[in-house]
Amino acid sequence: MCLAIPGKLTEIYQKETLRMAKIDFGGIVKEICLEYTPEAKIGDYALIHVGFAISLMDEEEAQETLKLIKEISEFEDEIS
Repeated sequence: MCLAIPGKLTEIYQKETLRMAKIDFGGIVKEICLEYTPEAKIGDYALIHVGFAISLMDEEEAQETLKLIKEISEFEDEIS
């Protein structure tokens, strides 16, 4: 099983021959590769897995996914 986390693209640039981006995960900004999603643009939400944007998603779907991840985390804290 793999886990992909949604984030919002805030900057797009070239790094050597790769199309790269900065993506915001609710205040945490990371560098990711956009080679699998060439249609991505600033402001889009993407699913990120091991540093790669693997698909784009709409904002509503991204926010719902982030909400569910937060609920899982809070539940794990309660049972620990």
